[in-house]
Amino acid sequence: MGVIGCSTIAKNSTIQAILKSPNSELEFVGSRSTEKAKTFAHEFGCGKYGSYEDVLNDNNVDAVYISTPVGTHEEWVIKAAESGKHVICEKSSTTSFNSAKKMLKACKDNNVRIMEGFMFRFHPSHQKVKELINNNTVGKLFSFSSRYGFPSISKDNIRYDKSLGGGILNDAGCYPINASRMLFACEPDGILCNLVIDDEKQVDIKAAIFMNFGHERYSQSVVGYELFYQSVYGLWGSKGHLNLTRAYNVPPDMMVTLDINSDDLQDRILIDTADHFQLMVMAFCNEIQNGKSHNHNFEDDLFYQAKVMEAARISNNEKRYVKISEIN
Repeated sequence: MGVIGCSTIAKNSTIQAILKSPNSELEFVGSRSTEKAKTFAHEFGCGKYGSYEDVLNDNNVDAVYISTPVGTHEEWVIKAAESGKHVICEKSSTTSFNSAKKMLKACKDNNVRIMEGFMFRFHPSHQKVKELINNNTVGKLFSFSSRYGFPSISKDNIRYDKSLGGGILNDAGCYPINASRMLFACEPDGILCNLVIDDEKQVDIKAAIFMNFGHERYSQSVVGYELFYQSVYGLWGSKGHLNLTRAYNVPPDMMVTLDINSDDLQDRILIDTADHFQLMVMAFCNEIQNGKSHNHNFEDDLFYQAKVMEAARISNNEKRYVKISEIN
């Protein structure tokens, strides 16, 4: 694995996951700053460092993890694909559906795989939730509801840089959108999205997102900056409801609580600790090394996620409900 972009998430989570995973090795660290690449490489015991291009030109690099700002993902995914490298791309994959299609085409044309880095999907807590859904514990699903938000961050942070793809929708709104698609096991019919825009930076800082999944199934989520920290979702059905605490970004030493209240079961389940970054890296590498091995198609998920994200942007801009079928 090569790393393109010395971000905080790369340092705190993903590089450590690459090092801990039994089927990956850290081969090369790349940054816009040679000094920063050197610092990261030395910290993690990696002998090679340099520019992004240096990573892509190294024949010993089989795959890259791209953690540059969202607005730069298209450029570096395409360059990685053309260099014959498989790609884990930090979420959100990119800033538009057209951009996502270009990225996917480049990967297909060069016979490499790409996965959007939604690490939370690999945490065992969601497998337990899906097991309860499949066992009809909560009955016929009616609604998914979620809250994901953070205390204030500096406006000098790249999350406030519109030109780099900053904003709460790309940063956090993508999570409940992805989670609801995963748990309903289908794509939404349409979406209604309202973004709160920061006056100074002109970037979205809060969002309310409503999705219609058909057959009387709905998803409703709120995300934002300048809020008390929340990372939760709940499911409500004909026979009961469940709530998962710390749904999206779980430290590897933290147990997750799953509360269930239904006609058949009243229980509080503690999900054991897990490093979902490591599980993501392992699943990605296993997919490349052994062929089809995971329960969702990485490229399809990126494609349909980008489609829903595009519909959300249009919904906010045009102040209307947008059918996913409108996005081509």
